[in-house]
Amino acid sequence: MLRRVLLAGLALTAPPAFANDSMAELGTGGLILSRSDSIAMESEDLFISRDRITVDYVFRNGSETDIDTIVAFPMPDIEGNPDRMVAIPDDPSDNFLGFEVTSDGREIKPQLEQRAFAAELEVGADLKAQGVPLYPAGEATSAALEKLPQDVADDWVRRGIIVIEEYDDGSGWKKVRTPYWKLQSTYWWRATFPAGKPVHVSHRYKPSVGGTAGLTFFYDGRFQGEYEAYRQRYCLDESFQNAVRKAAGRNAGSDPQMMESRIAYVLTTGGNWAAGSIGKFKLTIDKGDPKSLVSFCGNGVRKTGPTTFEMTADDFYPERNIDILLLDRWSHGD
Repeated sequence: MLRRVLLAGLALTAPPAFANDSMAELGTGGLILSRSDSIAMESEDLFISRDRITVDYVFRNGSETDIDTIVAFPMPDIEGNPDRMVAIPDDPSDNFLGFEVTSDGREIKPQLEQRAFAAELEVGADLKAQGVPLYPAGEATSAALEKLPQDVADDWVRRGIIVIEEYDDGSGWKKVRTPYWKLQSTYWWRATFPAGKPVHVSHRYKPSVGGTAGLTFFYDGRFQGEYEAYRQRYCLDESFQNAVRKAAGRNAGSDPQMMESRIAYVLTTGGNWAAGSIGKFKLTIDKGDPKSLVSFCGNGVRKTGPTTFEMTADDFYPERNIDILLLDRWSHGD
């Protein structure tokens, strides 16, 4: 059972949020190995902040022969849905998270596999045939869609590859061809794990940080809205509630004037190594600002600095993903 933890430092921030004030975070995670009963994960050192995620692994091949296998890093899916705004750190690039990886200190140049789907059918070949980038965000994709022949555009609308978005931007009514496909991207490479030797693998990237200009779980002086879902996802406890109430008491209208940031780390998709557990697991979370309020679920978490919190475990088996909620002071200039 995970203990409820409040890892704090109080902040003041913004008014209640509406749907168009919210940006959804993309869940990211770590490396996945092809199934092996001989390669053990001796340790994992995971660091999470709003600016970067770094993961340092030590793998060991316990067999008497070298093992060649595939190592992969699944990127989060990108959906071209005009009704769902997501936080993408590096908009124009296929490597939108800035993923980098090394093995025993040597830089790895992974291959990138991308597939596009609409209505659960693969449509990557259709996109490539028309010179449309698979990445559904960015100006290059929008420009390519506008150049489509009308008969192709009509066919793509019928097949759910694109939708026609209609709006008035003040200069007249617009009809825009908008991506509606889903992009799946995976970085992968072949790796050799020598018999009986440790292999150190490290990777880093910039996380997708969702946010809301206000609180979705507290407004009009009480906990409501998304509170129950947040309480379970982020382990919000009584100390957290008191901190939010205290902030609300300092502001007119019983609103705490806070804004949310959210990070999601997928921890439960690994386990394709010997025993399925991690020999030594260390998690460090850095909230960035000492005044920020942060809450997440964990066992034996301790504060190690003005902004950092640490959890360690032996023979660790991840039972749930890591979801982090941060509340920050709302700038009076915003």
